[in-house]
Formats: sequence, C-alpha cells, structure tokens
Amino acid sequence: MRTLVAGGSGFIGSHVVAMLLAAGHHVTVVDSFLTGRRRNLAHDEGDPALTVIEVNVTDALPQCVGSEPYDRVYHLASPASPTAYQRYPLETLFANSVGTCQLLDIARSHGAHFLLASTAEVYGDPLVHPQTETYWGNVNPIGPRSCYDESKRFAESVAVNYADVYGVDVRIARIFNTYGPRSAPEDGRLIPTFCVQALTGAPLTVYGDGSQTRSLCYVTDLVRGLGALMEADGLAGQVVNLGNPTESTVLAIAEEILTMTGRRSTIEYRPLPVDDPARRRPDIGKARQLLGWEPTVKQADGLLQTLAFFRDDMDHPTIPTVSCQQ
Repeated sequence: MRTLVAGGSGFIGSHVVAMLLAAGHHVTVVDSFLTGRRRNLAHDEGDPALTVIEVNVTDALPQCVGSEPYDRVYHLASPASPTAYQRYPLETLFANSVGTCQLLDIARSHGAHFLLASTAEVYGDPLVHPQTETYWGNVNPIGPRSCYDESKRFAESVAVNYADVYGVDVRIARIFNTYGPRSAPEDGRLIPTFCVQALTGAPLTVYGDGSQTRSLCYVTDLVRGLGALMEADGLAGQVVNLGNPTESTVLAIAEEILTMTGRRSTIEYRPLPVDDPARRRPDIGKARQLLGWEPTVKQADGLLQTLAFFRDDMDHPTIPTVSCQQ
C-alpha cells in the first residue's frame, strides 16, 4: 500500500510514519520542516520504503509527489502547539485551508482514503463537558488561537464537502492533548514544558491557579486510533474524538512530574492566557463503538517514557530529503 503523510516529521506524524512502515506501507512524507524536526525520522532513515520530500503543502504538490496512485493520505501538516501557531499564524491558516484542498485533490484523483488530523480546539473553551462530536464548540473567531481553531474548522468543512461533492472517502480525527517522545522541548505545550523545566531545575510554570483540566493521551495510543480510523470499513465522512477520557488538573500533572524527577523545583503561577480552555475532556464513546479503540497506556507510564526521552534527547543525524523547487 502506498501512503502519503503530510507533516510526517512532526511529533505525531513521525509516529504515524513508523506505524505505517512497520505495517509494510510504502510511505512518502511531505513536510516543510517549519515546525517538524528531521531527526524525528532518523529512526527510519535508510528504509527503502520511505521517501521524504521537503515541500510546503501549499505549494504545487502533484509535481512533487509523482503520478503513481496513493491508497491513503494522512494530513498532519500544520503547526499544532500554541507557541508554534501563534509564531506562524498565516502559515497555519494556509496549511489547513490551501493545504487541505491540495491534499484532498490528491486523494480524489488517486481514489485514496483521506484522514484529517483535526483537533479538540474546534470545541474552543467548551460549554459542554465532556465534549462529544455533536457539540459545535465555543470558539473566538478573532482571538489569539483563532488561526488554528478556525482553520481546523474550515479544514473539517472542506473535507466533508469533498466527500459530498466528489465522493472522497474522508475521515476526521479530533485529537485531544497528546504527549510522548519526539515532542519538541520548546513547543510550549503542557507536558514538554513541565518535563524540561523539571529536568533542568527551573520553576514549573502553571497558568491561573492550576485547577483547569487536561486529558492526556500517550502518543502510541493516539496513533493506534488514527490507524484504526483510517482503515475501518464504512466510516467515510465520520468525525471521531481520539483522546484519553481521564481528566487531571494542570497542577496535579505538574506535581506528578516533579515527584517523578525528584527535583526540588518550585511552581510559578502566571496569569491565564486569553481563551485558554478551563476544561478539556473527550467523550470517546464513538471511538469505542466504531473502532473498538480506547487508550491503554497509564499516565504514570507514559510520563516516565516521556521524561526518559527528554533526558536522552540528543542530536541525531539529519535524514536526507528530496528538494522540490517550484
């Protein structure tokens, strides 16, 4: 099976690539490396079934990816952390609008299944808890997170309309907080930030009083869910939450990481960012019913693996890429 993975050098994307290669797929990664890290693919360097092309999904993709038909298209090409998408707001908007249309065109022309990596951010600061796929969200369309929230909402809309108008087999995963190895230490998300701060003895930064909640899904569980959603029969047009329904306060997560590292770091409280969601927890009843999927990695085990990754995060060889000049 031939599979195109846009954003395959990212935190989640690189784990998707590893899963696909292990399953015998021939994988083509397209990535601009704006926020992805080349060394995330170093483990698979030299695999003849892997091709890596440096190109932005907003460029003329068909000229880069070739004419041989793809069976599957995964769209994970977007800055995904608040630090990244607020640094690159226009790139984020275009990756999720122009990029989504271009990747859908490839799926349409090749008769491929298309999976959109959407986000729990489409729910905004939710007024319904836990969040089900039928909830429409509470999103500020002009706030500091809007470049990500609204472009993902647009991506979902264009995907389902390609399904309705052109018959493209699309599946949409709304991804909740995910953590694990290969996340960037500087990306500003909760777990990488706490891990790096704890390991270096810096104060752990908690916004507000730390009573806001997050539900943390380990990356291997998440990727297993993405694969199940892509491959399950009869799910064209389905939107499915993927995440861990176990809810923890931000303060409790910080204290757990401090205990695991044995460090004496303090906790430093800062004002809440604008539009920061107070509670975030998925209802995964649909994933259980349609995919037989639910997380299995315990939070303590996942955090230990993530801390080990950050302890050992060293420079890796840069994987060669094929440049696609337009």
